[in-house]
Amino acid sequence: MRKLRLQVQVSVDGFIAGTNGELDWAATEWSKDIENYVDEITKPVAIILLGRNLAMGFIPHWTSVAQDKSHPAHEAGIIFDRLPKIVFSKTLMESNWENTVIDNGVLAERVSALKTQPGGDLIAYGGGQFVSSLIKEKLVDESHLFINPVILGKGMPIFREINAMQQVKLITAKQFQCGIIVLVYSYAH
Repeated sequence: MRKLRLQVQVSVDGFIAGTNGELDWAATEWSKDIENYVDEITKPVAIILLGRNLAMGFIPHWTSVAQDKSHPAHEAGIIFDRLPKIVFSKTLMESNWENTVIDNGVLAERVSALKTQPGGDLIAYGGGQFVSSLIKEKLVDESHLFINPVILGKGMPIFREINAMQQVKLITAKQFQCGIIVLVYSYAH
């Protein structure tokens, strides 16, 4: 069975974005060790799952990086651009992006079905509401929380839709040279 991994940037105080969806606080320049880490956790991935809000910036960004041979993240851009993507949305009806389909179905049913199919793992990148819904529905098997060295004070919490306690187990904690720490948890469902 496929695993659903979550990879998300969060502030020290647990926010996934500013109050208006701002991500400028996550602008810490990545060091080579964190880039290598992300490359490793991306290798077993067969499909990227995105919410509509994040997809609007994520997909064009990585397409642009893939086309820019001088960009430091060019190789990663090629991988993110080529991987199939599913954007979960209630409002988008069709995709204007290559390698991307829109899914308007019931999130829990659709992701559960994807997890039972053969093939490589799934990875979700967040948007706050999308990520929180995945966690609430107990669809995430493993989360990689990249804790950025910043306190926002207010914003969009990553766990805002959670209405019942969930047990997690710390797999690893690692500090990178750029000051970001990753906490990796597995979920007991």
